[in-house]
Amino acid sequence: MPQRASNLDTLLMSLEMLKRIPRVGRISAPELRQQLGDAGFVRDLRTVQRQLELLSERFDIERDDRSKPYGYAWKSRAQGFSLPNLNEQESVLLSLAEQHLSKLLPANLMRSMQGFFDQARMQLGPHQGPTRGRDWLDKVRVVGTTQPLLPPKLQPDVFETVSNALYANHWLDVTYVNASGRRVDSRVMPLGLAQQGPRLFLVCRFEGYEDDRCLALHRIRKAKDYGLPFQRPTNFDLQRFDDEGRFGFGAGKMIELVFRLPAGAALHLTESPLSEDQQVRVLPDGRSEFTATVVESQQLRWWLRHFGNALELRKPKHLLDDQPPASVPSVAARSEMSQHPA
Repeated sequence: MPQRASNLDTLLMSLEMLKRIPRVGRISAPELRQQLGDAGFVRDLRTVQRQLELLSERFDIERDDRSKPYGYAWKSRAQGFSLPNLNEQESVLLSLAEQHLSKLLPANLMRSMQGFFDQARMQLGPHQGPTRGRDWLDKVRVVGTTQPLLPPKLQPDVFETVSNALYANHWLDVTYVNASGRRVDSRVMPLGLAQQGPRLFLVCRFEGYEDDRCLALHRIRKAKDYGLPFQRPTNFDLQRFDDEGRFGFGAGKMIELVFRLPAGAALHLTESPLSEDQQVRVLPDGRSEFTATVVESQQLRWWLRHFGNALELRKPKHLLDDQPPASVPSVAARSEMSQHPA
């Protein structure tokens, strides 16, 4: 009986390995060992290497041995391996997830899912004939509310290192160059990842400090994860960080905002309110007066200014007293306006 149980365990582990070998890119034995461990199959590296060699002999798996650690992938024309097959609805869901979550998931998890993404594309491919699922992907799109911009270029491996360290709760050693060109070498505790338009930002704490900062990923020149774990702070909450307006250069101060707009400019705010407690009063002159509780932030000031002379600010009067900026600052620029620990 113990031998049968051991054989079954080896079989299940082999199935997990086959599912995680990518069709595009490569996966190494150490990476596969880590993923297997996360799935409950704890094995030493040598065991994983032996099993990979065995599977490579019996399946269309190729080994890239140009450098160590060796990388493994399905051969270009291989059928691959999946169990069970995805249905059409699952394939549509995975295709949309690949499009919109690629920058919000750890790189190692995205790689581990690559086989499923490949299978979803095959399931919706033209060789399957006309399908409503494939048509659906051409019928939906996420559109921006501002002028489209191309995403800034990231240094090679920065996103992978940062996202994996965030996932594992590991300290990061980073080389960061701010908007004014100042270079900082620091150790940071990664706490969150946020996408604002085409840009990605790391929310973190610098070693020895208790306040939180935002770093633009495209300004991180180098990132190293040495595997040093940290205890995630119980007093940090990314949702609260966002609700407090920190991505809009705010400090969490809530204010009662009262302003007036002509009917045309006010319409979209009656459809998409500023807050849950927003109230609207139509004035005798046809304008609408809005009252809402919001976070005071630089982003709020920029948003109010874009109405120009059409807006009459009633409360708080001081909100627009300072000189208007040429444009709304980015998260990274806003973070760098405050005192930097380095």
